[in-house]
Amino acid sequence: MKKSTLQHQKITDIVGDNYVFASVLYYFGIRFYDYSEDTLAEVCQKNGLKPEYVIKKLEESVAYDTDIKPEVFNYPIDLLLEYLRHAHFIFIKHKLPFIASLIEGIKDFPVSHKEILEDLKMVFPLFVEDFIHHIYQEEDTLFHHIEVMQKAVKGSYKPSELYYQLEKHSMQRFAMEHDAHDDEMEGIRKITQNYDDKDVSHIAIKVLYDELKRLEKILQIHAGIENEILFPKALMLEKEVKQLLAEKSKWN
Repeated sequence: MKKSTLQHQKITDIVGDNYVFASVLYYFGIRFYDYSEDTLAEVCQKNGLKPEYVIKKLEESVAYDTDIKPEVFNYPIDLLLEYLRHAHFIFIKHKLPFIASLIEGIKDFPVSHKEILEDLKMVFPLFVEDFIHHIYQEEDTLFHHIEVMQKAVKGSYKPSELYYQLEKHSMQRFAMEHDAHDDEMEGIRKITQNYDDKDVSHIAIKVLYDELKRLEKILQIHAGIENEILFPKALMLEKEVKQLLAEKSKWN
């Protein structure tokens, strides 16, 4: 990617080379479908942006890796919770709003996709509402419970309150309930026929399908981190806390 030539490329061509660039431009307040015939330099000038900085962010997005970073497996549980909370923030503040803007902003779409887009306009907001509710519920219950147990092993707890906490919540139940949310995008996948764009020439629809596919992959990775890393660590923590209470009861 040459900076000198990129500035003078049309936005539609830049996004056509890499669909991920559409979300980067959205981060700067640029809806690519509103500037399809403008060059990047012209769009930056209209929006008071420095082309060099925008290009830097475009370049960084190319190197973005959606796979689980090996070091995550070694994170202590408190750092792992912060990592997951940050992922939740990205979903709510960036990924979901961008996809919603695509669904609402696509114009002059082919007749063959009219019904699909109408269905997405109805279904995606419901998906977002349910997903955000799930995230907040997870942070308020699961994450909070883990943090209470963490404080306990560090000596900050009241036996009666901790006992009640363990009676109210169990990591095994959290894990079972979490499995029920592992395929949240099943409905959207069916509507788009597994994000099939082989007969699509409309670039905005191609970007939309690519973003939905990427979102599903990221959600699967996110769920994998919770299932394969967070829950095993939390189960060990729970065992330690129960042992702590058992030893405490011997002295009373």
